[in-house]
Amino acid sequence: MDDLADLPATDLVAAYRSKAVSPVEATEAAFDRIARFDAEVNAFCLIDEEEALRQARDSESRWNRGTPAGALDGVPTSIKDLLLTQGWPTLRGSRLSNPDQDWNEDAPSVARLREAGAVLIGKTTTPEFGWKGVTDNPLTGATTNAWNETRTSGGSSGGSASAVALGMGQLSVGTDGGGSVRIPAAFSGIVGMKPTYGAIPLYPSSPFGTLAHAGPMTRTVEDAALMMDVLCGFDARDWSALRPPTESYRARLNDGIDGLRIGYSRDFGYAEVDPDVAASVEQAARVLAGLGARIDEVDPGFDDPRGAYHVLWFAGAAKVLDGYDPERWSEVDPALLDVADAGRQMSAMDVLAANQVRADLGRRMGAFHETYDLLITPTVPIGAFEVAAETPAGRGLTRWTEWTPFTYPFNLTQQPAISVPCGLTRDGMPIGLQLVGPRHSDALVLRAAAAYAAAAPFGVPPMGDDAGRPGATAG
Repeated sequence: MDDLADLPATDLVAAYRSKAVSPVEATEAAFDRIARFDAEVNAFCLIDEEEALRQARDSESRWNRGTPAGALDGVPTSIKDLLLTQGWPTLRGSRLSNPDQDWNEDAPSVARLREAGAVLIGKTTTPEFGWKGVTDNPLTGATTNAWNETRTSGGSSGGSASAVALGMGQLSVGTDGGGSVRIPAAFSGIVGMKPTYGAIPLYPSSPFGTLAHAGPMTRTVEDAALMMDVLCGFDARDWSALRPPTESYRARLNDGIDGLRIGYSRDFGYAEVDPDVAASVEQAARVLAGLGARIDEVDPGFDDPRGAYHVLWFAGAAKVLDGYDPERWSEVDPALLDVADAGRQMSAMDVLAANQVRADLGRRMGAFHETYDLLITPTVPIGAFEVAAETPAGRGLTRWTEWTPFTYPFNLTQQPAISVPCGLTRDGMPIGLQLVGPRHSDALVLRAAAAYAAAAPFGVPPMGDDAGRPGATAG
């Protein structure tokens, strides 16, 4: 039964339909993996086996009647602890959050998962209020990497990444305000997608404003497309939500990329990239060329927008803490306090100037996509580093944004971007390939990612060897 934890959601649903597998069996397999691995990686801040098994039994009954609730009926799924989940506290990794209140509302993505019949198994860890690109917080401690327990899982959706990588539920929903789905996906050897802003509704609105997205975290691109079909459902609580698509994201997923024009940027002209990361991404570009795409090595033509991003992100951090009693700020991650203090110094003119940079960046990327259907880059220029550190040791870096130059620009532009695994570093840690498309091209981004993943399959974490799973392999 343990092998059920390794099946993609698409295969699980097919097995439910044929009655070869029960949702109860699949849910038990997910909890077996949690029992085996979560003490090592600390991916979950809340686990509710009793409720999950009740949901699984209900799903089994629906499948036996031939009346599944939706596309994800019976699939074990976790939720990042920034998203409201009815019946469970949403503490956001902070001691400031009060667990003793009514938790009677689902975020839009959680509501859509329930409607589709997903089995909700628990909530995954996040840095405090999701503020940084690694996952540790004062409330639940540090989350480690599924491939090496001495390394970070990345963040801020690090718990979700480690859970999915180790088969502790097939699916998870993360959030991404500067790379928070894509960074941990790259570090953990899984698929993580940040869709076009507004494609997946958010409620309540993020204090980080229109930088914030929700997105699927899965083992396969097919599962990411399956989740997108569910998560992009309408929710009136998000005033900025887009109209749901009229065609399934899976409809043309396997149409290939023959004839696509793809720009390949090694470093944007200013970023430092580790040699093994650069070599893996270059090899991925060759794979895409072999599938019929035209690959040009070209930079998109913008300066590093980190300063503008900091204005908006730090101001958001200040807004987060201003909702709590200052006498309790001593309980907060000290680095978050520093960032929030910097945010309080931002003026309205600073924010307007940052938004001008953002608009110019969007204009430049719009012009880029007049020529190129897609842009490919490394997801992160380095491999996963030591756990519980905001930046890797020995590189002279201060903030997490200094080692994530390829992710936050596309939160500023609101473009869809996906990370898929494309290799291993010299010390055996996963490397991510990022594929970026123009706004509203989510289906195209998924299609290109699916083509690459089919041509260059990737393995599972070696921590799973004692579970009878194969060791890590990279295509």
